[in-house]
Amino acid sequence: MTFVVTENCIKCKYMDCVEVCPVDCFHEGPNMLVIDPDECIDCTLCEPECPAEAIFSEEELPDGQQDFRKLNAELAKQWPVITEKKDAPDDAKEWDGRPGKLGYLER
Repeated sequence: MTFVVTENCIKCKYMDCVEVCPVDCFHEGPNMLVIDPDECIDCTLCEPECPAEAIFSEEELPDGQQDFRKLNAELAKQWPVITEKKDAPDDAKEWDGRPGKLGYLER
């Protein structure tokens, strides 16, 4: 099993999860983080650290978020690994919880 970053991370990109990951499985894109499913060891540390509640185990993905399993795997191959927390975008709180953010994903 792996953990998956879902839609609410888009344009929020809080990075609290990065600091607790023992295997450096997070990858950073322009406005979202993803988890490499081949590197994730299912330690569960990242899920409670996400202020946007955007991380779920693949078995507990909310309705409408199942496609993010494939998206995380795809983008983890393209984006660089991130191992240190950076500041969230200035407008992250404005985007937190907003539905329909997939169209804003920058690749």
